[in-house]
Amino acid sequence: MASLWPWLAVAGIGALHGLNPATGWAFAAAWGVRSRDRSQALRALVPIAVGHAASVALVAAAVALGLSMDRMALQALAGGLLVAVVAYHLWGRSSGKTAGHAGLALWSFMMSTAHGAGLMLVPALIPLCMGDAPAAREITASGSLMLALAAVGVHTAAMLGVTGVIATGVCRGFDFRRKSPATPH
Repeated sequence: MASLWPWLAVAGIGALHGLNPATGWAFAAAWGVRSRDRSQALRALVPIAVGHAASVALVAAAVALGLSMDRMALQALAGGLLVAVVAYHLWGRSSGKTAGHAGLALWSFMMSTAHGAGLMLVPALIPLCMGDAPAAREITASGSLMLALAAVGVHTAAMLGVTGVIATGVCRGFDFRRKSPATPH
């Protein structure tokens, strides 16, 4: 049972990320509501997953390979990139256009990196990656990188499950509201 706890922690953190509107359900729901097609909300999960998984994989690979990362520098870089993309979007494009799948994936990567999504997994990743290693041995890529990437998959799947449920629930709420007769005041 002790070896199951890190996996449950990885999945639980993913599920909590899925509850946060900044992790994508609000954008996925907006795509579904705007198009009046709930399946659009589910299609938006693909670029959200790609961006989030890339951000988390960056940290997971660093942990598995025993690399150190400057959290503040990484978050400042992601935040700066986010500001640059927002500035480009506001001044370079018309405000009526929506971001495409590539833009949504980039946004997801930047937001995940800026708020430290992968960094939150480090306490769960270390026991997974060092499970077979003696305490004195450094972490190597033999097996631990694959475990770290599996943890990224579990984390992302849990996040997407919750994100998808919330986004489709919001779309259903708007569908219900459109179909119900207007109530007199």
